[in-house]
Amino acid sequence: MHIPRQTRSLLATALLATSMLLSGHAMAQATSAAPATVLAAAARTPELSTFYKLVQQAGLTAALEATGPVTVFAPTDEAFKAVPAATLDKLSKDPELLKSVLTYHVVPGALKAGSISANSSLTTLNGAQIAASKAGDFVTVDEGLVTKADLIAGNGVVHIIDRVLMPAVKK
Repeated sequence: MHIPRQTRSLLATALLATSMLLSGHAMAQATSAAPATVLAAAARTPELSTFYKLVQQAGLTAALEATGPVTVFAPTDEAFKAVPAATLDKLSKDPELLKSVLTYHVVPGALKAGSISANSSLTTLNGAQIAASKAGDFVTVDEGLVTKADLIAGNGVVHIIDRVLMPAVKK
């Protein structure tokens, strides 16, 4: 079968354009895919820059990059600004206390907002219990409100909260 030269040229152009369109779509999907880890999710979320920096300072990078799954209730930069300066100073000088506070924000297992019941008690990585509650679309953890839920990562879930949670002081 003989196909005229102009038709072949049009078909080749159409195939090339379709190929470019499809490869562009695949690249867009790849760049919008879930981050590999909850730490990567925090790193790519501008309002979690303080949390991300403190996780690195506390030496918890490996824990949040591990296989998991884990659920992180990550306080915003604004939440850290609300913490009294004396408390932040104490945390910066005491790596174990900082680690204790940050691991109080992490729960083993992937817990999406929809799976939190009306009143739950969750065990954190530091061994303490936190209270989680759900009323309608609102989810709270201790005194913190989840402002953005279900940032999915390859090794768990991140929920952004409006408050830094403080574990009870052990005596």
